Amino acid sequence: MKKIAILGSTGSIGTQTLEIVRSNPDLQVVALAASSSVEKMEAQIREFKPLVAAMWNEEAAADLKKRVADMPVKVLSGMEGLLEIAVMQEAQVLVTAIVGMIGIRPTIAAIEAGKDIALANKETLVTAGHIIMPLAKKCGVSILPVDSEHSAIFQSMNGEPKNRISKILLTASGGPFRGKTRAEMANVQVEDALKHPNWAMGRKITIDSSTMVNKGLEVMEAKWLFDVGLDRIQVVVHPQSIIHSMVEYEDGSIMAQMGMPDMKLPIQYALFYPDRRPMEGKRVDFFELGRMTFEKPDLDAFVGLKLAYKAAEAGGSMPTVYNAANEKAVELFLNRKITYLQITDIIEEAMACHTVIDNPSVEQILEAERLVYEYVEGKYAISLERDTKNYY
Repeated sequence: MKKIAILGSTGSIGTQTLEIVRSNPDLQVVALAASSSVEKMEAQIREFKPLVAAMWNEEAAADLKKRVADMPVKVLSGMEGLLEIAVMQEAQVLVTAIVGMIGIRPTIAAIEAGKDIALANKETLVTAGHIIMPLAKKCGVSILPVDSEHSAIFQSMNGEPKNRISKILLTASGGPFRGKTRAEMANVQVEDALKHPNWAMGRKITIDSSTMVNKGLEVMEAKWLFDVGLDRIQVVVHPQSIIHSMVEYEDGSIMAQMGMPDMKLPIQYALFYPDRRPMEGKRVDFFELGRMTFEKPDLDAFVGLKLAYKAAEAGGSMPTVYNAANEKAVELFLNRKITYLQITDIIEEAMACHTVIDNPSVEQILEAERLVYEYVEGKYAISLERDTKNYY
């Protein structure tokens, strides 16, 4: 019996992880954590019967505690709750599906407690990869990627000498606006950006995919996960999303991992690695598919990807600024407070204002995040009073 704890259990990755648990009776959920979705969490507790549950929001935790008073579950809240789940003795694997930099401290705690990490929280490596990866090595802990692209790279490296990698080919669907110019995206609305052509994901990551900021974050994550230089990570637009990523070796051979665009595949692979388990679902039919195509990303239209390489090259605290500015900008866009193109404008502005801190501590990372939030909220709260009518 493999025992797992899930941070972010009510989100897209969390709920799909629980679907895998339903299909595999030798998986047991010992802890669940979420932000504020009390009704979803109550239903999960009643079905999976974890020992511990945590809500980030204290009011939500108080509500949940009343709802599940008849259940033998300990209800916690805030960062203390996440940290207690991260180190609990009963869990062997921590699934980090929580959104944002609040995942950093629980991930560090879990590694120090000897837990393997099924990593879906990309912000952890983007902002603190210089802390996480050496710590995992020191503690003998496995970091198992859950992102489809990083799982594909991980699978394509199995059994191959890591010092013979020539290039990582990180695929991208191109999102809903592939082929459009920046000018053509000027009037994009929230509903337009949420229509991803291939993947069913949460709202925030779907917006990130449309701007290609998500691919920029994945470039930074790949740098730390696979210990390769930025010059050896190439983004390839592959609209069909059948090849999830590839690795080119020194002899010219390319290993690719393919499959239908279904996040349950990389989640299940991480949970059972190195084993493979049967999984229901549609299979790739190459006759039906007909062809696969590939394109260069348009860095003039998708400025977010270009800025990601710039942030990664600057290093230190700059990836934190990139990530934090994007988080706040996407929040503003989803709430119809700014235009679509302002998302990347805000990232660029925040990066231009920042003085890089080399090798930042966790405290410095979180402080950089706070300062970026303050900057964006302060500047755009003022402009909202003047410009709101243009965004609704």
